[in-house]
Amino acid sequence: MADILLGLKEFSITFFFILYYWIQAIILAFIPSSWRAKDVAGETVLVTGAGSGIGRLIALRFARLGCRLVLWDVNDKGNEETAKQIKALGAYVKTYKIDLSNRDDIYSVAAKTKEEAGDIDILVNNAGIVTGKKFLECSDNMIQKTFEVNTLAHFWTCKAFLPGMMERNHGHIVTIASSAGYLGVNGLSDYCASKFAAVGFDESMRFELEMMGKEVKTTVICPFYINTGMFDGAKTRWPFILPILEPEDTVNKIVDAVLCNQHIVMLPKSLYFFMALKGVVPTKVLALICLYFGASNSMDDFKGRQKKIE
Repeated sequence: MADILLGLKEFSITFFFILYYWIQAIILAFIPSSWRAKDVAGETVLVTGAGSGIGRLIALRFARLGCRLVLWDVNDKGNEETAKQIKALGAYVKTYKIDLSNRDDIYSVAAKTKEEAGDIDILVNNAGIVTGKKFLECSDNMIQKTFEVNTLAHFWTCKAFLPGMMERNHGHIVTIASSAGYLGVNGLSDYCASKFAAVGFDESMRFELEMMGKEVKTTVICPFYINTGMFDGAKTRWPFILPILEPEDTVNKIVDAVLCNQHIVMLPKSLYFFMALKGVVPTKVLALICLYFGASNSMDDFKGRQKKIE
C-alpha cells in the first residue's frame, strides 16, 4: 500500500510540473525576447568559423551587446576582417587561426585562448562544412572531414571550456546545427549524419548539466538553408512555407534565443510542424511530403562555395 501511495505521489508531482512547464512555454512564446533577455555585456564569447557568413554576423551582434570576442577560423584573412569590423564597434577582440578538424590543434589553441583572453562565457560552435555530394560520390576523406568539423570539434571545444564554466557555475554553449539534424535529405547523407550527431550531443549534454544542477545553458540552432553561399544552388519549392533564410534576420533570432536561454530553435517556425509530423506519420507518407515540398530534390542544383574538401 505504501508503494502505491508513493507511486501516486510521484505521478501527481510529475504531472503537475508537466502542466506547469507546458503553460510556461506557451506564455513565454508570447513575451517579446527583449523583455526576458539576459545581460551579457562584458562576457567573453568564442565563435568558431567567425571569418565569414553566419559566424561573422554572430560575432558582430555579440560585440554590439558589449561582449568581448574571441574569433576562431582556419581562414586568417576572413577572421581578421571580422576582427576589424568588431574593433570599429569599440569591442575587445582576439583572433586565432585554427584547424577544427585537428583535435590537438583545438586543445593547443584553447589553452592559448584561456591564457590570453581569459575564461570563455559563451561558446558558439558555428563552424561547419558541406560536401553536397551523393553518398557514394563522397570520398572517405570527405566524410571524415565533415564529421571532424561538424561534430567532433564540438566535443573537443566543450572539453576545453566546459570545465571552467562548470567551476564558475556560469556559461552557455551554442550549437549551430541544422534542420538536417532532424530530417535526412537526399544528397546530404554525411552532412545530415554529422548534424544529427550535433543535435544529439547538445541534448545529452543539456540533460547531464541539468542533472548535476549546473547553471550552464545550452542552445541548439536548427535552421533551413541560409543564404550565405554555403548552400548556393539549393532550392525550395514553397518559399512562403520553407524560405531560404536571410543571414541577418537568422542571426538576430539565434542571438535572441541565446539571450533567453531557449533550448531548441528551428528556423523558420514552420519546421516545428514538419518535425512533429515526422513522429506520427508512416514513413512512406513522410517520403511523399518531403517530395511534395521539394526537400527530396532541394540539393539537385547545389554548387556551394566551390571550395574543395579533400
